[in-house]
Amino acid sequence: MKVITLSREYGAGGHSVGMKVAEALGIPFYDKDIIREAVKATGFDMDLVKEEGEELTKLEAIMNAISNVSSGYYNDSHEKLEEIQKAVILDFARKGPCVILGRCADDILLNAGIDCFNVYIYADALHRAKRVSELIGSEDPAVIRRAMLKKDSARHNYYNRFTGKKWGYSGNYHLSLDTGLLGYDKCAEIIVDIAGYLG
Repeated sequence: MKVITLSREYGAGGHSVGMKVAEALGIPFYDKDIIREAVKATGFDMDLVKEEGEELTKLEAIMNAISNVSSGYYNDSHEKLEEIQKAVILDFARKGPCVILGRCADDILLNAGIDCFNVYIYADALHRAKRVSELIGSEDPAVIRRAMLKKDSARHNYYNRFTGKKWGYSGNYHLSLDTGLLGYDKCAEIIVDIAGYLG
C-alpha cells in the first residue's frame, strides 16, 4: 500500500476525509503530528509553527521574490521550519503506509523517490463557506469570504515557494475530488478503493 497525500482547499473537508481514509485502511493519519514533531525538533513557539506550518502571506512571497532577484540572502523561520517538516514527513513515510495532510508532502515524497498516491480535495464556494463558517464561528458572508481567500492564498504561496509548482493544478495529483458534490464519505470511499487497487 502506498503513502497517501492529501492537499485541500480551505473548508473542503480535507482533514475529515483524511481521517476517514486512514481509519478505513487502518493506517496512521498525520496532520498536526507533523507540527508537534517540528516543535520538538526546533523549540519553535507552537503558535508560530501552527501559523507558518503551510502558509505564506503575499508580502512574504514578494520579499522572497525580491531576495531571489537581487541574489540577496533571505532566510526566515519558514525556511528552517520547511526543512524540519520535510524530514518529519520523510520519516513518517518511510515507516510505512500512512495518510499525510498538506505541507507539500506530495512534492517532498516525489523528490525523495517514495511511491505515493496524491489527492487534491476541493469543493464549490457554497459548501466551503458553510464549513468555514463553522470553523471561524461567523455567519457574516464577507468575513467568511475573506477567510477563504486569505487561507487559500497563503497555501498557494507556500506551495509555490517550496515546490515551484502551482497549488491545486490537477497535473500535480493523481486524483481530484469534489466534496461538495460527493460528500466526505464517498470521497474517502473512492480514495480507499483506489488505494486498494494500487496495492
